Amino acid sequence: MKARLRYLAFLSDAPADLADFYARNFNLEELGRSNHGDVSMTDGFFNFSFLKRRPEFQESRNGLGLHHIGLEVDSIDETVERYRALPTKMPVVKEPGGPHFGDVRIFDPEGMPVSLSENSFGLKNAADRLPRLRHIACNALWPEGILNFYSLLFGFRELAASRERRSQGRHNRFAGDGCTNLAIHPFYNESEGHIAHYGVNHFGFLVSDVLSKIDELAREIPVTKRPDSRPYAEYRLSDPQGNMFDLSQTKGWEIDVDKWARAA
Repeated sequence: MKARLRYLAFLSDAPADLADFYARNFNLEELGRSNHGDVSMTDGFFNFSFLKRRPEFQESRNGLGLHHIGLEVDSIDETVERYRALPTKMPVVKEPGGPHFGDVRIFDPEGMPVSLSENSFGLKNAADRLPRLRHIACNALWPEGILNFYSLLFGFRELAASRERRSQGRHNRFAGDGCTNLAIHPFYNESEGHIAHYGVNHFGFLVSDVLSKIDELAREIPVTKRPDSRPYAEYRLSDPQGNMFDLSQTKGWEIDVDKWARAA
């Protein structure tokens, strides 16, 4: 069973402006634009879809910002069959496909949407280049349940950072699909550096020269050093529309059991 994170969706009132920011600063290439104003970009592996907020979406969560994630799967039919066997009994919703959406949408145990695609969200070939997204973090009310969802349905592996926190009685969970680190933090969390934003909280780019990139970005957006106690990433930033993302070079991210992605 192959399942990999390949898609990150944003809701925006100005998608073209957001796409321009990431194209200029992270060399994202355009995949396509819709008549509604949606813009999809790629770092060579991930589809970043900046979706124009509009009533016809009928989203249960219509706030601006990071919205949901998506996975490439071998078979949607087989994945949906396993999903329907889960005790949560969440719905399956058809999506339009193309460069901006998946083929269907399912929901995690807390009702957060997850898009599924058999065609890699319109990405033809995977390119391992930098900058590249290597980390997505969510805030959840039940991190253990969300970890189980991704482990049982998609085969994600629990990582060392997660097992360490489990042994300490903490509820932060970390999983990997072999390419991307998925962090699942408790929403109610008093740890240093935590920001209580429910759902998709932030994401992280691996870069070849983090100090040079920070110097460039600090002219345009706020930059904060991450606490030394954190196992991943050196810096936290917010894009011009308030979406948070991390930058890392040397710390990197654990993306599978005993497998790390670092630039140095």
